[in-house]
Amino acid sequence: MSDPVLLPLLGGPPPERRDAARNREALLVAAQELVDSCGVDHVTMEAVAARAGVGKGTVFRRFESREGLMAALLDRSETVWQAAVISGPPPLGPGADPMERLLAFGRSRLTTTMRHAELIRAAGRAGSRSYAAWSFTAMHVRYLLGELHVAGDLPILATALLAPLEVPVLEQQLSVEAFPLERVAAGWEDLARRVVRPPGA
Repeated sequence: MSDPVLLPLLGGPPPERRDAARNREALLVAAQELVDSCGVDHVTMEAVAARAGVGKGTVFRRFESREGLMAALLDRSETVWQAAVISGPPPLGPGADPMERLLAFGRSRLTTTMRHAELIRAAGRAGSRSYAAWSFTAMHVRYLLGELHVAGDLPILATALLAPLEVPVLEQQLSVEAFPLERVAAGWEDLARRVVRPPGA
């Protein structure tokens, strides 16, 4: 089976030329292999260059810094996740009841955030994803809230639902306060149901 074709990150920069994109993808594949085998903290620009069979300067010209490389790897994972939300199977993808999709979104985002927590930190931006990635999730949650006929300020409500799924909050709850993951997931679902529940219900 051939590798899936990744779509550009929604809200991200325009696509590169085909040859430039192919070279960039080869570097990202090499970097991802190193992350999988050694962990994020042990991935260097030199190691990526050696793995890809290119000079270190090539990696720096493409990504400018290690932080830029980690950000590109993170965006690469986001394109895969966004594709699952847009056209994957339900309940995360289309075809399920909006409430089921919202709950599936929360579970999936929680899982992917914890899986990529080290990568998110290494990408900088104070432990957060790119603006394009945040914009996509906010748009999707606002859409689902609209489908559920939620009253109120949907952008603010969407932000309230997204904030607990980001690394700084999850690290506080899971690492500092030692909440079990099941408690955090159940708490988010309770929050989602409270946001969706009509006033006085």
